[in-house]
Amino acid sequence: MALSATTGVPRSGKRADDGVERTDPKGVVMSIPVELSSVAREMARYGFAYLMTTNARGAPHAVAVVAEVQGGDLVVNGIGRHTRENALARPVVGLVWPPPSLAEHSLIVDGQATVVGESLRITPTRAVLHRPAPAPTPRAPGTCQSDCVELGKTGPKSVS
Repeated sequence: MALSATTGVPRSGKRADDGVERTDPKGVVMSIPVELSSVAREMARYGFAYLMTTNARGAPHAVAVVAEVQGGDLVVNGIGRHTRENALARPVVGLVWPPPSLAEHSLIVDGQATVVGESLRITPTRAVLHRPAPAPTPRAPGTCQSDCVELGKTGPKSVS
């Protein structure tokens, strides 16, 4: 069995997009894959999201938004100039709904964006509920205090 490069904890060898919850070494659930058909239900628990795009230099651009579900897509109305330019040139975007409390999960949705008038229409490609978990051993000050796992896409399903 392989060991995690960051934690030294045994890994199952399964890819992170296999639909399996991810736990820290103490058994605390950190990441829960979300079926794309469940994104709308999960969104209802949150007030707003941060829409993440990237500029021509690869720097992130984050804006607070309220996304609504239309058909199988998420729609953000009233986008600004930088968001528009970024999405037209680099349509892969992310939405991050911060957790309602520190004990809860963030909702993270990746998607493919299309600019439509003054709106951004985002087709989700993967989604996950995620939270930081304490590292199994003390870390040096200024380093990541979490044991995070990058997740792949959940699958080509539509949002209800």
